Amino acid sequence: VIHHEGHLRMMAAAQPFVSGAISKTVNLPETATIEDVEDLHLLSWKLGLKAVAIYRDNCKVGQPLSTSRDVEDEVREAVNAAIVEAQLIPEREKLPRTRRSQTYSFRVADCHGYMTVGEYDDGRPGELFLTVAKQGSTLAGIMDAFAISVSHGLQYGVPLRSYVEAFTNVRFEPAGITDDPELRIASSLVDYIFRRLALEYLSVEERQQLGILSSDERMEQHLPGLEEATVETAIGVAPTPDPADVPSSTLNDAPLCSTCGDQMVRAGSCYSCRSCGSTSGCG
Repeated sequence: VIHHEGHLRMMAAAQPFVSGAISKTVNLPETATIEDVEDLHLLSWKLGLKAVAIYRDNCKVGQPLSTSRDVEDEVREAVNAAIVEAQLIPEREKLPRTRRSQTYSFRVADCHGYMTVGEYDDGRPGELFLTVAKQGSTLAGIMDAFAISVSHGLQYGVPLRSYVEAFTNVRFEPAGITDDPELRIASSLVDYIFRRLALEYLSVEERQQLGILSSDERMEQHLPGLEEATVETAIGVAPTPDPADVPSSTLNDAPLCSTCGDQMVRAGSCYSCRSCGSTSGCG
């Protein structure tokens, strides 16, 4: 609380610049005496004030209540205003200076290239290098920049599966037959690259959901004489699968079956129909 003398001296500092009196109430505590009031008026005269109004606390039957908020509320609002909204900022997980890597040679149509994947100590991919076509060509520059962006994404925590889902089945030239016995057909360079990475680093369950299987895995699906698992229910009706367990192999760009018109699903490098069993005939 400011002492009443502080109020007077504040007004005295401004009085020379004001032509009239200053409308300012000087508040006194309830314990103020007659001598305090006398001293206040005398000091006002000495300081050159043209007028002074005093108010002693609780001197009237009714008086305005304090409109200031509780100190606790003010402190809480000040703290809330100072708190900066927390943001999850990903941290880059750099690879060790000495790391293991794998290099793959590939050919898609008439384009030959090399792919090198740097790995963390636990085997996760952490960087990607691509060398295609002739050094200095437009395609080589684009693929080099693309590999750098993928490397940064992997090091900042982007799952490899997200890249596989985004870039498989992307179509542009060069596309066609590959020299990879596991992936005979590719719709583009990035389609081959991420299907190759999926075969190397994703689990079988994830690849089954994405429709990316090796040649041996595709053969196992078509071997005759395999026993089919049966599920018995109390009412004899096949149970409805949990949506979380249904493979997400239906793709937005999957064609419609030419035989029955149902949407086809990816099976390796081809498409197959779940209704009539027809295939797209790509081999």
